[in-house]
Amino acid sequence: MRLSDIVLLLNTLWFGGAFIQFSIAQANTLKILLPREERSNPIAPTLAASVAFLGGRNLPIGLLSFYLLVARPLFFQPVEAQLTLFLFFSACHFSQFAYNLPVLMRGGRVGVAYWPVLKGPMLRIFVIDAGLFAANLAVALQLAIAS
Repeated sequence: MRLSDIVLLLNTLWFGGAFIQFSIAQANTLKILLPREERSNPIAPTLAASVAFLGGRNLPIGLLSFYLLVARPLFFQPVEAQLTLFLFFSACHFSQFAYNLPVLMRGGRVGVAYWPVLKGPMLRIFVIDAGLFAANLAVALQLAIAS
């Protein structure tokens, strides 16, 4: 199995998992985002329902990764197409990683605001998005150097 295949598989699993987390397990996501004492706040159900769009954003990215891995469509054969798509996937992971940086710089959860980036599920999300950003970028760079 090539590095690009492994990265596509990891993209599929990660973005598919994000779909499940945000769109199906909204109540669980709320527990990650809000401190226990704020979960009875009247706005909490609205927040839980609003994270579904994050799952909706992650699902097509995961499906695209899966399609490229399994179907190996003709349009994905040229190096330029692969380079473009791996840069796209890298940017997707980077955007999710980068938006946690300011939260991390503030020290994570501040009172009832933000979420704890340095512990629990958010730490895993932060680290995995950083790793998959780098992995997709590495494949893109490998493709650029080889062409």
